[in-house]
Amino acid sequence: MTSKLDQLKQFTTVVADTGDLDAITRLKPVDATTNPSLLLKAAAMPRYSDLLQRAIKACEGDLGLACDHFGVAVGGEILKIIPGRISTEVDARLSFDTQATLRRAERLISLYEEAGIGRERVLIKIASTWEGIRAAEQLEKAGIQCNLTLLFSFAQAQACADAGTFLISPFVGRIYDWYKKTEGRDYVGAEDPGVQSVTRIYNYYKANDYKTVVMGASFRNLGQIEQLAGCDRLTISPELLQQLADDQQPLARLLSPGKAAEAKQPLNESQFRWAMNEDAMGTEKLAEGIRLFTRDQEKLEKLLTAQA
Repeated sequence: MTSKLDQLKQFTTVVADTGDLDAITRLKPVDATTNPSLLLKAAAMPRYSDLLQRAIKACEGDLGLACDHFGVAVGGEILKIIPGRISTEVDARLSFDTQATLRRAERLISLYEEAGIGRERVLIKIASTWEGIRAAEQLEKAGIQCNLTLLFSFAQAQACADAGTFLISPFVGRIYDWYKKTEGRDYVGAEDPGVQSVTRIYNYYKANDYKTVVMGASFRNLGQIEQLAGCDRLTISPELLQQLADDQQPLARLLSPGKAAEAKQPLNESQFRWAMNEDAMGTEKLAEGIRLFTRDQEKLEKLLTAQA
């Protein structure tokens, strides 16, 4: 019998949500993604110590630049293993500044190109704020493709698609966490609010011929992954990838184009902000996600300072 991981790969592009090279080598995903939290973990791994020292020496006290150098260095190592693309994230503290996000994204691409890695192998991760979406819109027009992350609400998904972003990462597990805590109950299978959110977005995109790729992220259990089998892409932790690899049960495809969905609903800025205001979960989880990534970015900077 074929493993669930191999079955999943037949209709979904599998992405590794990690900077662990050993796990990536073992599990053979097509793409990989990092974020400040994963880079902080990578910085503690002995195999990355030389890259960390090089990043420190190259930047003469500019901590933001040193973090970008380290993120690109880790991304470059991952790209030696995977056939696809790496997602590298813009500093979360720039999430409400379109021009600063543009400059940081362009710097990341320049660092990759200086390392001999073409932009066609890189996705720039940007938080799905109104300002981040506007930056992504400009970057896409300039040939720099983007992964819009920290996406929790349908309004964010609508705005990203209308902006022509290459890919979105709706956070299944964090949506589930919010509803589990708020409603005081657990969710399984198709009733999981995170699963329902991604299913709605996927059907909306396909029904309205949006080209933006849907990549479910932040999974808490195998059931969430199984319910989204057939989604364009799924980014999965090594632990859950291994569970899929060890499971020999049949896996059915549950998402596919052709399902009924809402008609196209473009949003202007005021409509977007009102929709976000009305979505308590989306508003709270976006703000929390930006704060958490910022704390890990700050920890990474402290680590770089300590080793300088």
